[in-house]
Amino acid sequence: MNSSLDGLARRPAVFFDRDGVLNKDIGFLFESHKLVWIEGAREAVKAANDMGYFAFVVTNQSGVARGLYEEAHVQELHYWMAAELGKIGAHIDAFEYCPFHPEGIVEQYRQDSHRRKPAPGMINDLLERFPVDLERSFLVGDQPRDTEAARAAGLKGYQFSGPNLELFLKPLLLGN
Repeated sequence: MNSSLDGLARRPAVFFDRDGVLNKDIGFLFESHKLVWIEGAREAVKAANDMGYFAFVVTNQSGVARGLYEEAHVQELHYWMAAELGKIGAHIDAFEYCPFHPEGIVEQYRQDSHRRKPAPGMINDLLERFPVDLERSFLVGDQPRDTEAARAAGLKGYQFSGPNLELFLKPLLLGN
């Protein structure tokens, strides 16, 4: 743990996968006009915020390594998502993404990465930067690699398969 966080009040966190959890997974999404929110997703983030949880996004974005879009596109989409969440008083505390893939065609991104799920790097990086209460925190993903990453970081992981993220999340928030 980062010693600069010692002494800060620890808060629980929800780590959200992005595609398939917050928005419909259409494959290699990077354009805001193509994003379709999962039913109850914005409300789920707000519920986490309202209960004092950190809200984080951890998402593999191999489309960068595959040459389908650039990191700037990922960042622009995340800014847009943040603005949309802000319209209902919700927010994400940090968006983390991994642009690397070992079979990428863009050389600078063709590599294994400790941040690519199922590795726990994105989660661990957030744990270094924020005073997270690990015991009361959890990840919500839609793929086994998401819950594997959570487990590797010492978190509980839950697999979401729809249809409404808010209805799925609220009992988990209350149970912590």
